Parts: sequence; structure tokens; C-alpha cells
Amino acid sequence: MFDGTFRKPVDRAVKPIGAFLRKTKLTPDHLTILGLLVGVGAAVAIGFGRLWLGLALVILAGLPDLLDGALAKATGTSSQRGAFFDSTVDRVTDSLLLGGIGWHFALTEDPRLVLLPFAVASMSSIISYQRAKAESLGIDAKGGLMERAERIIAICIGLAFNVLLIPILWLMLVLTTITAVQRFAKVWKAADVAPVTAAKIEMRRSRRQSRRVARTERRRTHVPRRKQ
Repeated sequence: MFDGTFRKPVDRAVKPIGAFLRKTKLTPDHLTILGLLVGVGAAVAIGFGRLWLGLALVILAGLPDLLDGALAKATGTSSQRGAFFDSTVDRVTDSLLLGGIGWHFALTEDPRLVLLPFAVASMSSIISYQRAKAESLGIDAKGGLMERAERIIAICIGLAFNVLLIPILWLMLVLTTITAVQRFAKVWKAADVAPVTAAKIEMRRSRRQSRRVARTERRRTHVPRRKQ
């Protein structure tokens, strides 16, 4: 939800920072690895009950993840391999953070609460898989109430206000489940279009686009008649 709404404004805001980082010898992969290392530190801090330190490290881990894309665009090094690496590291970092919370619950709360962050991690992996599988089939599966940005924000709020951590995780579980259902319904509906029908729709769309281009070209090359 936040990704679709704020992605473009955020990209514009960090674009100058990407241009600045281009002058350094850093690469987008360096920033991705740095974010992962800070995320590991955040998970360990949370596991030992240092929630405020964990919060600070989660925020710091988000900065390299925010800037690696801007640096890739500024240096012209955007690639499928970089996007794959970044996405994989995001999933690892998310699992580590929720694992740290589970560790914290095992040490300070009812050990059965460990299942709560585990359930959130499981549902999060489902919605990530749904998007990846849908995109491999040529279907868009973005969107939903609880994407990665919302999960990180919710975790940060829970770390900042310890008393809210458990209720927030329950809310995350509910909203992540709803998101999984939303994505399933979206992909199911999109996949209902038969391949032949989809090809006809695409052909008509291509023809309309060709006609618009032809009309624009005629207007551009039209020479008005001179008055006698």
C-alpha cells in the first residue's frame, strides 16, 4: 500500500543522494550487504531485549535498502541480478528480525508466543511467493494492506512501545493474511482470461496505439496551405 503510494516521491527525494554516492567507490551491492549486516545486529539486539537499540538498528538497516536503488540508477548499474539480490536480502532481513522477536519472547514472555512472529514470517513468505510466481506468469500481484514497508513500520512501532509489540504482531498476522487473500483473488481473476482472449485484447490495444502514433505523426508532418 505504502509502496504504491509513496514510491515515486521517495525515489525523487533520494535521487540527489544517489548522485552523491556515485562519487564514492560504493556499489549498490555494497549497500545491500551493509543493510543485511545492520539487520543482523538489530535481530541480535532485539533477541537480548535491547529493543530501543534494535529499533535504531532497524531504521539504520532501512537506509542502505532505500539508497541502493538510487545509487544503481545514478550509476546506470540497475540489473536483474541486483534486483534479485536485493529482494533476497530483504526476505532474509525480515526473517532475522522476526526471529529476534521470537527469541525475545522465548526469554521474557510465554514461550508459546514464539509461534506469533513465526506465523507472521510464514504469511509474509506466502505473499512474497505469490508476487514472484504471478510475475513469472506475466501477472501483476503488487498491492495489499500489509506489504514489506507496512511490516517494517509496524515492527518499529512495536519496538518503540514494548507494551504494543504483541498486539501489533497479532494485527500484522491478520493484515498479512488479508493481503495474501487479496493477492490470490487478484491473480486468480487476472489468470481467468484465456490466452487466446488475452492475445486478442493485446492485439486490439496494439492497433489502437499504432493508430494514435500515426495520427500524431500526420499532425506533426502536416504542412498548412499558403493563402493565394
